[in-house]
Amino acid sequence: MPNEPIGDSGDAVGLLTGEVSNGQESLPADRCLHIHRLMVRTRALEERTIKMSKSGQGYFWIGGPGEEAFNTCLGLQVRKGCGPLFDYLHLHYRNSATLVAMGMPLIDSIRQMAMTASDPHSHGRNFCSHFARRDWNVIPVTSVIEVQYLMAPGTAHVQKRTAGDGITIVTGGDAGTAEGDFASCLVWSSRPCNELPVLIVVTNNHYGISTEHCTQHSAERIIDRGRAFGIPGEVVDGNDVVASWHAVARAMKYVRQQRRPFLLEARVSRLYGHSSSSGALRVKGEPDPIELFEAKLLEAGATDQHGLDAVHEEARAEVEAAVEQALAEAQPRAEDVEKYTYAPSDVDAVYPDDYTGLPS
Repeated sequence: MPNEPIGDSGDAVGLLTGEVSNGQESLPADRCLHIHRLMVRTRALEERTIKMSKSGQGYFWIGGPGEEAFNTCLGLQVRKGCGPLFDYLHLHYRNSATLVAMGMPLIDSIRQMAMTASDPHSHGRNFCSHFARRDWNVIPVTSVIEVQYLMAPGTAHVQKRTAGDGITIVTGGDAGTAEGDFASCLVWSSRPCNELPVLIVVTNNHYGISTEHCTQHSAERIIDRGRAFGIPGEVVDGNDVVASWHAVARAMKYVRQQRRPFLLEARVSRLYGHSSSSGALRVKGEPDPIELFEAKLLEAGATDQHGLDAVHEEARAEVEAAVEQALAEAQPRAEDVEKYTYAPSDVDAVYPDDYTGLPS
């Protein structure tokens, strides 16, 4: 993976070492610098959209500050494309870093926050972080908690019947695993002789909306719930970039090769509370994956403080320019509210091209 520019002049600083290690595993330094830049760009995006929600430039905010390390590593390893030969993604509303790592321009998320007609995910009709990309197999994110876990076996079933090694990836939070949809995913992905290639990801930030994980779950590890179904699993420190990269790689390799489900639980942080409804204030005492990763980069000699500062400055400038552009773009028209409700249909005699509402 090529290194991304990190200096003021667009040139990478000349401190690059061979690798960055966490003591057990390592990654090439150029890959780490690329991951760091994606994490910083995502954080700048999230913090700016929080400001938009508080200033009237946007509306409701929800996102994933604190999950950038794990979600960036996930996004970079997705086999991106359209159709069952590629990976399907059933995400939830804390996967901004995943989409940024896959190549989503930051302005596309800002457009959704501003609810502009140019929003490519929902044409201004859904909350921020509710992504949808048909060309990347990103199934529309829903606000209904954890329904994506029940949807995932559907795409995985098609992939099991299709020659290839595409997998279905589904992500959700720890609180949502109390929903029946999560249990149904375990059942339907693990039936004997009908196992499905589903990577079941739980990003455990130790909270629901306002309820601590320890008061709701008797199992210390969520992956242990897969034992009754014969589903193997792994817990990883989701704030550790190196550990997260390798855990995602192992899990994906297992699902691709075995065509069976795997549970991956990432222990992550929640740095700005649940959403703008709870104030979106910075939470004190939570580990920050960017700060932790930058300390490793400096220790390894992969960059210096000047290089790190340049990445942050570049990201803030990119986001501010995107906000300025998005706010100048057109708002959706009232008459378009029912457009794209259903996909075009060759067998629908009434609405063959698009559903635009009931006849008057």
